[in-house]
Amino acid sequence: MRLKETIEAYQRNDPAARSKFEIFWLYNGLHAQMYYRVAHWLYLHKLRFLARWISQLAKRRTGVEIHPAATIGRRLVIDHGTGIVIGATAEIGDDCLLYQGVTLGGTGAEREKRHPTLGNNVMVGCGAKVLGPFKVGDNARIAANSVVLREVPPNSTVVGVPGRVVRLNGEKLDQIHTPDPIRAELDYLTERIAALEKQMEGK
Repeated sequence: MRLKETIEAYQRNDPAARSKFEIFWLYNGLHAQMYYRVAHWLYLHKLRFLARWISQLAKRRTGVEIHPAATIGRRLVIDHGTGIVIGATAEIGDDCLLYQGVTLGGTGAEREKRHPTLGNNVMVGCGAKVLGPFKVGDNARIAANSVVLREVPPNSTVVGVPGRVVRLNGEKLDQIHTPDPIRAELDYLTERIAALEKQMEGK
């Protein structure tokens, strides 16, 4: 883990971060990654019980659970961090941003690849669940509380339960004005019913 560049990534992504000193001492997302790097090294060197013990210690102290077998790239930012779960076969690229309550989980008991792979520069909003052994493409944005169960194209925005692509190669995700695909379908159906009723009344 390149600590300096990770702290700088926190400064870029968190407007509340006042100094590198504050981030180093007070940010539990950073602390969780520091524990993870030690646990991951131990896991790769076959000291797996000790690796899991450290990951569980980190979970109790930070509220972030990262399996030591997971693969994490550079400059990951875990904002707030509480409630984050990253599974054993999950892979995270460089420059990703995870908000609180995110789960990178599996959908079954397979022993092979069962957790998602995030590309580079992926943002996953608070409370989102990304479940299964598929790829989330580079620069993708997953809105808060979405449940993503299938592959996500690069440069896209995913919203809803289940998650649907609502924007491809579009602007950066606006968490406040994110379109709701289910609401859009309901509005369309309501308009269609009103139009049909009007036709019926005209006969």
